[in-house]
Amino acid sequence: MCKKDPNKKGFFAEFKEFITRGNVIDMAVGVIIGGAFTAIVTALTSGILQPVINYLIGLIMGDASLEACRTILGTPVYTTNDLGEKVVDWAKTNYIDWGTFISAIINFLLVALILFLIIKAINRVHQAGQEAKAKLEEKVEGEKKEEKKE
Repeated sequence: MCKKDPNKKGFFAEFKEFITRGNVIDMAVGVIIGGAFTAIVTALTSGILQPVINYLIGLIMGDASLEACRTILGTPVYTTNDLGEKVVDWAKTNYIDWGTFISAIINFLLVALILFLIIKAINRVHQAGQEAKAKLEEKVEGEKKEEKKE
């Protein structure tokens, strides 16, 4: 019969210890907030910025927009739409979708900018806290010196 090592924790005990650590919980909260934040930035990009960029591109290039910025690779496959018009079947045609790529770059730049601003604000608050702590420690040291003189 095998004796269980009293110093060895079980799998579930180890997992419980791991999951209840503060940094793991903080990381989980950060991932959840990051996902929600990404959804907000994506909505901002696709719902507000993309139409503005499409409008500006339309002013510059005519009716073109980011949605029409595609490079067809090879021969396009055509189909007939409901109006009887011959149109490109994008599901069966090989192409590079530049509009989606540019939209992803805009998304990335927005997320990076906002994270930069958040980190900058956190660093500023942290630095102010460190300065306040240093001033408080100087004041306490000064008071201790005054008490010793008396």
